[in-house]
Amino acid sequence: MDLELKNRLALVSGSTAGIGYAIAAGLAGEGARAIVNGRTQAAVERAVASIAASTGNRPLGFAGDLSQAAEAERLVRQFPDVEILVNNLGIFAPRPFEEITDAEWQRFFEVNVLSGVRLARLYLPAMRRANWGRILFISSESGVQIPTEMVHYGVTKTAMLGVSRGLAETVAGTGITVNAVLPGPTKSRGVDEFVGALAKAQGRTFEQFEKEFFEKARPTSLLKRFATPEEVASMVVYLASPRASATTGAALRVDGGVIKSAF
Repeated sequence: MDLELKNRLALVSGSTAGIGYAIAAGLAGEGARAIVNGRTQAAVERAVASIAASTGNRPLGFAGDLSQAAEAERLVRQFPDVEILVNNLGIFAPRPFEEITDAEWQRFFEVNVLSGVRLARLYLPAMRRANWGRILFISSESGVQIPTEMVHYGVTKTAMLGVSRGLAETVAGTGITVNAVLPGPTKSRGVDEFVGALAKAQGRTFEQFEKEFFEKARPTSLLKRFATPEEVASMVVYLASPRASATTGAALRVDGGVIKSAF
């Protein structure tokens, strides 16, 4: 199927690794002009070169911390005509609730929520003028089932669902769609490194840790394994396309069945 993405300008925040990288690569593979974003120029250049080698379509790049207002404004000056905005930038860190400080709550909100809110606000006027656009928030199943080991993370992902639906309501009747995607446990770089370190410290393999994780921590999973970033990206790339024109205001799950609900 031709997703009709050729030459569409698409920004994926936080896309030098993991889910963001897979989304940028998927968009580039469909012919879009993907903008890869990371905090350092070196990381951006590595991701750009890797995607160019794997897809034959060289992405653009922007090095900057998009949780910072000044960097977001600099991005918009450099790329004012973004048609597809994928808000993937995010952080996570397991921590007991009693140890999460006000500063940490604020940092998680700034990175996980406000970065996407700000970029959507900055790019929405151009999308309105064109009467076409795609805004996507990469939330998480943790936004529905708040994990006790990182409540602050889960709350920010819940907030993203609210922003996504509210923004979709404000562009009703236009050619702009807004959706949220809820990945389940995914073998992103951060998860791979975190789980790998825990497994090594306990004298176990990644596979042994993964099996126990889904037996004890995520027993409702139907997939019974970590999803790959590419499995999540497939959903996002479709939603970014003109083919998904009737899907808006939705929260779409790529959670491996972790959320125990048919709806």
